[in-house]
Amino acid sequence: MAQRKKGKVSEETFDDFLAEQGLLEAAEDHAIKEIIAGQLAAAMKERGLTKSAMAARMKTSRRQLDRLFDPSIQSVTLDTLHRAAAAVGRSLRIELV
Repeated sequence: MAQRKKGKVSEETFDDFLAEQGLLEAAEDHAIKEIIAGQLAAAMKERGLTKSAMAARMKTSRRQLDRLFDPSIQSVTLDTLHRAAAAVGRSLRIELV
């Protein structure tokens, strides 16, 4: 019976790979937007808010609200995030780590 050679396991992490490719910052930004969108969606569900009701509370359009939930759109402002948080009775916390 032939013995199989064991391959080397790379010490490189996925973050290392993304950084080498110049994609780490964009991937982290996308992930953060997805997390925030998920938290807002959960808070909306807790309060029984539809997207139309949420948009009305934020004094914006439903279309603009949809942009907030789309992680590929990078132009969401801090003001929009503050208004979204306030609309669901939450506050926005940003910190440097």
